[in-house]
Amino acid sequence: MYFCPLYSGSSGNSLFCQYGNTKLLIDAGKSGKTIEDALASIGTDINTISGVLITHEHSDHISGAGVLARKYHLPLYATRETWWAMKDKLGKIPQDCMREITAGKDFWLGDIGVVPFSIPHDAADPVGFRLYGGELSVSTATDLGYFSEEVYANVAGSTLVLLESNHDPDMLRANPHYSAALKARILGDHGHLSNEACSEALLRLINAGTGNVILGHLSGENNTPLLARRTSADALTREGIRPDQDISLQVALRDEVGGVYILKERA
Repeated sequence: MYFCPLYSGSSGNSLFCQYGNTKLLIDAGKSGKTIEDALASIGTDINTISGVLITHEHSDHISGAGVLARKYHLPLYATRETWWAMKDKLGKIPQDCMREITAGKDFWLGDIGVVPFSIPHDAADPVGFRLYGGELSVSTATDLGYFSEEVYANVAGSTLVLLESNHDPDMLRANPHYSAALKARILGDHGHLSNEACSEALLRLINAGTGNVILGHLSGENNTPLLARRTSADALTREGIRPDQDISLQVALRDEVGGVYILKERA
C-alpha cells in the first residue's frame, strides 16, 4: 500500500493512496494543475486516478475538485449534505461524476475498501476516511474539534494514521491577525486539533497498534513543523515510546509534496 500527503495544511489539502491497481485522492484543496504536477512528481499520471474522496466542503479541501471532475472526468465521492453545501462552489459537475456516500457505510472502490466516519468539525457533514488494502489500512483524520470516541473507534489499529496537529494554543491566542471569534472557532469542539490534543490522541493510537504516524493540517500562522513534532515526540518519550525507533513520526508539510510511504503486509 502506498500513501503520500501531496499537501496537508490550512492552505490546501490533497492526499494520495494506492493499493493494487486502484489509486485514490482524499480531497482536492489545491488547483487542478498543482495536484496534477504533484502526482507527476511521485510518478503517477492523474489519468490513472479512480476518484476523489471529499471530507467536507471547506475551500482548502475542494478548491480543485470541480476542475478535476470536468477535465479528467474523475468521480467525486461525498455525503449528501456535503454535496448540497459545496455544489455552488464547484461549478457544473458531470452527473456521472457525482457519487454519494454515507458516514458509517463502507464500500469498495476498486481494490480499496473505504470506510467514511463522522468527525467533529463545523461543516455540513464532515468525514474522515479509513482505507483498507489486504491486511493494511491507512486512516486520515484532520479538521477535528476534538478526538472523539467515534474517531478513535474508526482509526484504532490502522497501519498508518495522518492526524491533525493544527496549532499551538498560545501562538493562536497571541495572533494579532485573528479575530476573537475566529480564535474561539478554532479552539472549539468543532474547530481544529491542537498539538497537545494530537499528542494525547497519538498515545492512544500507538497503544492500539499503529506504528506509522504523520502529523498533518498544520496552521501556517499558529504552528511550525518543528513545534508540532516536538510536542508529540516529547509526549511519547515521557511514556517510554521512542520516536523513529519504536514508531515512525513524520510531519506533512503545507506546501511541499511529501514522501511516499510504502506499507508492506507481513510475510
